[in-house]
Amino acid sequence: MLIKNGQIMDPATGRNEIADLLVSPEGKVLRIEAGITPEKDEEVLDASGCIVAPGLVDPHVHFRDPGFPEKEDILTGAAAAAKGGYTSVVMMANTKPTVDNPETLRYVTEKGKQTGIRVYAAANVTKGMQGVELTDMETLRAGGAVGFTDDGKPLTDKALVRRAMERVRELGVPISFHEEDPELIANNGVNEGKASTYFGIQGSPRQAEIRMITRDLILAKETGARVIIQHISTAEGVELVRQAKAAGLDVHAEATPHHFTLTEEDLELYGTLAKMNPPLRTEKDRVAIAAGLRDGSIDMIATDHAPHTAEEKRQSITRAPSGIIGLETALPLGITQLVETGELSRMELLRCMSTAPAQVWNLDAGSLEPGRNADLVIFDPKEKRIVGETFASKACNSPFIGWELSGVVKYTVCGGRVVYRDGADA
Repeated sequence: MLIKNGQIMDPATGRNEIADLLVSPEGKVLRIEAGITPEKDEEVLDASGCIVAPGLVDPHVHFRDPGFPEKEDILTGAAAAAKGGYTSVVMMANTKPTVDNPETLRYVTEKGKQTGIRVYAAANVTKGMQGVELTDMETLRAGGAVGFTDDGKPLTDKALVRRAMERVRELGVPISFHEEDPELIANNGVNEGKASTYFGIQGSPRQAEIRMITRDLILAKETGARVIIQHISTAEGVELVRQAKAAGLDVHAEATPHHFTLTEEDLELYGTLAKMNPPLRTEKDRVAIAAGLRDGSIDMIATDHAPHTAEEKRQSITRAPSGIIGLETALPLGITQLVETGELSRMELLRCMSTAPAQVWNLDAGSLEPGRNADLVIFDPKEKRIVGETFASKACNSPFIGWELSGVVKYTVCGGRVVYRDGADA
């Protein structure tokens, strides 16, 4: 395969130039230079006017498989990822059964191999996500788990969290935390403030996140573990991570597109489509998250892709599940909300969406250096498109339907093979 005339942007190497990219028959990046002549029968992709970048890497997706196929499965989740420009994703482990045993881990990793992209699995920290007994992390790591998380359920037992951190440090993999103290939360998914007042309920106060981030950063310092703070939502949380990084801790953080785009006031407009954990907070928090991405305090943009059925989301604000889909809108939201507003450069955005998550999770991704896998995305950063009501995902629970966003994925290539082509079946 030969990709012609694209603007090659690689955060891993700093390369930023108009050039051609040649892919070897083995699916590796062979060389990058101007004026490469195509060989006979070689597939040629015209990338004129487009960015050619490392395939996006999402460190936080929910594919609901096994257990909830009506919401999503690994095949449809991977299709949504490919449409969004992603070539690597890390699945969360809150399935049914949970990924706390080698059999379920084998199921999700083998099914992931049936997709066109690279699907990785995180395993559970605790058995059954009950927060009581640690899983056999050594066996799960040997079985292919790339890290550990009980995302969806905060871990409240400090001693258990310490032991978990000590184990992952020995295994050399990250541990990823959902930071909401349930003791402080009356109704999750709704910020304690304007949003909760609007709905006439008690909500989720910011202190619920701040308290648990504070605890886990102290433990990270004491254990030396690689710790990821998931879907950060508060200005105070961003500052805590900033200070931890300055102190040299192996601490990292995610921001979601919905948290750098929306605020609690959007719940009045979108209702349950804007309900997620942790909740949307204030404009001050949204600005702080963008600033954290800009200065590197927040390493990664993660979608927290969380599909639900339309019937579930039609329930009341207190009964509907939290979460939105995000794989197909993340790159356009990053371009529209961060790059076009001057918050980030294109290169900085790509680093947050490809190189950094690959590095934090120890994945072979996030670079176009010759010899690496030819996993890449080709997108037009200026073309605008309205988010439709249908998605490659089984679900459509998105508050961004009807939004006009910049940035259209033209091709997603994984291992030298086109797995998504705009306007056509892959």
